[in-house]
Amino acid sequence: MKTPRELGLRWPAEWEPHRATWLAWPHNHSTWPGHLKGAEQAFTRMVRALQGAEEVCISVQDEAHADRVAGLLAEAGHSGGVSLHVIPTNDAWVRDHGPVFLTDADGGVHAADFRFDAWGKKYPPWDLDDAVPSRIAELREMPCHRAGFVLEGGSIEGNGAGTVLTTASCLLNGNRRLPGEPPRSIEAMQERLREWLGAECVLWLGDGIVGDDTDGHVDDIVRFVSELVVVATVEPDPADPNHAPLAENLDRLQRMRDARGRPLDVVPLPMPPPIYVDGLRCPASYANFYLANGVALVPVFGVPSDERALAVLREVLPDRRLAPIPARDLVLGLGACHCLTQQEPAGS
Repeated sequence: MKTPRELGLRWPAEWEPHRATWLAWPHNHSTWPGHLKGAEQAFTRMVRALQGAEEVCISVQDEAHADRVAGLLAEAGHSGGVSLHVIPTNDAWVRDHGPVFLTDADGGVHAADFRFDAWGKKYPPWDLDDAVPSRIAELREMPCHRAGFVLEGGSIEGNGAGTVLTTASCLLNGNRRLPGEPPRSIEAMQERLREWLGAECVLWLGDGIVGDDTDGHVDDIVRFVSELVVVATVEPDPADPNHAPLAENLDRLQRMRDARGRPLDVVPLPMPPPIYVDGLRCPASYANFYLANGVALVPVFGVPSDERALAVLREVLPDRRLAPIPARDLVLGLGACHCLTQQEPAGS
């Protein structure tokens, strides 16, 4: 079987034109104990922000669940541009369990189907989630390329031009190893990212933020907003446990070069103060935004730093409308806007 690189496929950057945004409607009470209704309300806000920008495709559990979701969207005033698809899931984190979409030289769209094991086998079962990429590829009638290793969409960040950011704490973690797979190494993972995502240059960061159960997904700490510009979360309080790892990541970024040897333009992005929901410190980060056609969904937490973060993002995303999404209920589930979305590129 040829790899996507051998087939000439490319992983487009998130800011390139989309055909659609994929969501998986939240339904798992154990993910949002006592806050599932709030998570659903945040989803209706995300759908509202996306309407008119691109198609919104939503996975639901069954026909009864489809009726419920349609009712919630109708109550919120949504109409048009939304399609519901019965694709059962274990949970709502489509960034991680859904396909990573690739394009070919003729503008065709393909699905890369990486294995999914619930972030190192933390939350069984995950069989339904692992089947989602092939289900979506079948629905869209697109080629599907199944990889023989675990990789989550939130663990990788690409600029569409051969440079990929990731974290050693996640990609080298032994809990992602499948039976018979050799120990993970930087060299082995770089080769996989090259063959499957066209990564000519892999930039390695260190640890993620407190409360992140993914072992340090990059989409909570550093994001590309253009080919050479990245926003990097910073925590100014030395007493906060996020201060040191984020400072270390910032230092690394300022010394990094892309696949063509060019330095990155690193823009600091503030962290919110510690966000506690029902006594649990959640992995709240403004970096967990999502770039759709002409709009950016940005998690906000009802704190003064919301406006500072939005001001930074307005500067680096001048061509996009910012849609603040109240995310306190979302981050109780240990993720936010980016974790809950997956972009399908426009293709030809």
